[in-house]
Amino acid sequence: LTVQVSVFQVPILKWGSEQLKKKYLPRTAKAELIGCFGLTEPNIGSDAAGLETTATRQGNEWVLDGAKMWITNGGVAGLAIIAAQADKVKRHRGITAFLVERGTPGFSSRDIQGKLGLHASNTAELILQGCKVPEENILGQVGDGFKIAMTALDSGRISIGAGCVGLAQACVDAATRYAQERIQFGRPIASFQLVQEMVVDMIVETEAARLLVHRAAFLKDKGEHFTREASVAKYFAAEAAQRAAVKAVKIHGGYGYSTEYPVERYYRDVMAMVLYEGTAEIQKLVIGRESLGVSAFV
Repeated sequence: LTVQVSVFQVPILKWGSEQLKKKYLPRTAKAELIGCFGLTEPNIGSDAAGLETTATRQGNEWVLDGAKMWITNGGVAGLAIIAAQADKVKRHRGITAFLVERGTPGFSSRDIQGKLGLHASNTAELILQGCKVPEENILGQVGDGFKIAMTALDSGRISIGAGCVGLAQACVDAATRYAQERIQFGRPIASFQLVQEMVVDMIVETEAARLLVHRAAFLKDKGEHFTREASVAKYFAAEAAQRAAVKAVKIHGGYGYSTEYPVERYYRDVMAMVLYEGTAEIQKLVIGRESLGVSAFV
C-alpha cells in the first residue's frame, strides 16, 4: 500500500499528463492495477544519479535497456515507473521517468527469494531489454526523472516512517504483554526495574517517532516544503523501531528467538524498514543539506 500510494500514484498524479491520469489512476485507486517504482539497480543504490539503465530515443518511442533491483511489488505489478538515463552527459539532469506496462515486449521480472524478512511482500528484479515505450508514457518532461524520484521518496519516507511507528508499537504491545505474564523469581518480570526501563525507552521513542511522522504529514497536507521533516521522521522512526525490536526480543528471552512469539518477525522485518527510501546515513545527508544549504558531498 505504501508503494502503491506514495511512490507510484503520487508521481502520476503530480507529473503525469491528463491522458495518463485518466488511463491509470482510477484502476490503481481500485487496486485493479498494482504499480511499482523502479529506481534502485543491481549496481546503484544510494547513488541514484548514477543510473545505468538507459533510454534511447527512436522516433516517437524510447528504448529502455537495463535492470532494476529490490523493487517492491515488482513481480505482481501491472505498471512500473522506470527511471532511466536519457543523457549520460547531463548525469542526474538526464534521468527521465517512464511508465511501462507489464506485457510490453522486452520487459520482464524475476522474484527475489531468500529475504531475511517481509516474506509476504513481493520483491523482484525488473529486466528491460530493448523495451520500447511510447513518448506519451513519459512523466513530466525529458530530464525530470531525478526530480520526480526525489519528490516520490519524500512522500515514501513519511509512509515508511508511519510503518516503523506501527512496528515499534507492535513491539511495545508484545513486550508489555509478555512482561506481565512471564513469572521469574516468583513474580512477573514486569516488576523488574531493568525490564521496565526497556519498555519505557520503547514507549518514549515510539511516541516521539509518531509525532515526527505526524509533523511531516501535516506539512505535506498543507502543501508546504517537507523534505527535511520527512527525512527526520524516517530516520528517527526506523532507528526507534529497530531498537524496539531488539528490546522486545530481549524481554522475551529465549522465546524471542523462536517463531512461537511474533517479535522475531518484527526483528527481521524492521531491517528492511531501515533500508527503505534511503538508509540512516542518506537521511542525515538530506537533513544536513536542507538545514545548512550545502551538500556534504559533490
